[in-house]
Amino acid sequence: MQYDFETLVRRDHAGSFKWNDMKVKNPDVKDNVVPLSVADMEWKNPPEIIEGLKEYLDQSILGYTGATDAYYDSVIGWMEKRHGFSPKREWIVETAGVVPGLGQMVAAFTKPEDAVLIMTPVYYPFRMSVENNKRTLVTTELISTGDSYEIDFADFEEKAGRKDVTLLILCSPHNPIGRIWTEEELTKIADICFRNGVFIISDEIHFDLILPGYRHISMGTLEEKYVNNCVISTAPSKTFNLAGFQTSNHFIANEEMREKVTAARGYHSLNLMGYKACEIAYTRCEAWLEELLLHLEENKKFVEKFVADNLPEVKVYDLQGTYLQWLDFNKLGMDYQELEKFMQMEAQLFLDEGYIFGEGGRGFERINIACPLWVLKEAMERLLEAVNRYKERR
Repeated sequence: MQYDFETLVRRDHAGSFKWNDMKVKNPDVKDNVVPLSVADMEWKNPPEIIEGLKEYLDQSILGYTGATDAYYDSVIGWMEKRHGFSPKREWIVETAGVVPGLGQMVAAFTKPEDAVLIMTPVYYPFRMSVENNKRTLVTTELISTGDSYEIDFADFEEKAGRKDVTLLILCSPHNPIGRIWTEEELTKIADICFRNGVFIISDEIHFDLILPGYRHISMGTLEEKYVNNCVISTAPSKTFNLAGFQTSNHFIANEEMREKVTAARGYHSLNLMGYKACEIAYTRCEAWLEELLLHLEENKKFVEKFVADNLPEVKVYDLQGTYLQWLDFNKLGMDYQELEKFMQMEAQLFLDEGYIFGEGGRGFERINIACPLWVLKEAMERLLEAVNRYKERR
């Protein structure tokens, strides 16, 4: 192994959202506890990015700065090499993160009387981007198969066929359930939307975080008519732990829709360091990513085995993509509010509560496994001890 995936960099006083939130939820949390909630990593960034940014700072003036040819070439090259998708340069619309872009696109693509469809349980900013724009939210619930999920295509087609539904926000790979949609599933989604006049925003931010044995299919690789009916939203942030740079790329082949987003965005430029970090990541850090995926696979298997050996009441759902594992705690017999309190106060585990992703997530927890294995082991041991104490009290 070439890179350091063992060192923990504490972020207690660095402004980290999840470290700060942990202290708010439990001010008495022990010093050795690491939060495993918000989707950034407890691993160091690729050293190539750190060194590359130092070189850039030594040579640069930090004035108004836009995207360069090298930036666009790196983004297109990454999509071609890793995902078999060859977007045109003019398709790229940058925003300061995928989530801000979602809000801008919902506003640009829909009218106040329109409705937006999402597939729940799903990443909660999807719902927020709809509600904040005062559009109607329509949901279709994914069907649990016991260790994974399937799309209820009958319900999906019925909802997509509603006259007021004009936009679908798709999560691919799907967060929080960890599913990678197959080419057949994506084509069926794309065709139903195409026939019903529903435009698609395909949030593919986790597109590089694919576990061994699986393959991500980008919407950009489907038939031209489907590509022209969607946005493919990406970022280097999840892949390389760069969320603080707020840099994302949306590929919009449809010129009319692209112009709507550009108009809604107004005068625009990203953080100049974000541009450079993205360029470095996509041109120098593929080896780091390959090693990262091996550690994620190891961590995934550890959680699966630990739970299977020690916690028969807990069900681990199959993790195919992302670094976010979906666990079902319903058989412990707590309601979702009791479970939240139990996790934070007794187990001292700070995960993302399943209910924030929709009602179907009640009784579930989403654990971020992008951390040193020893951190994950300590967390799971705390969980086991807390569950055993809970069962003794019953």
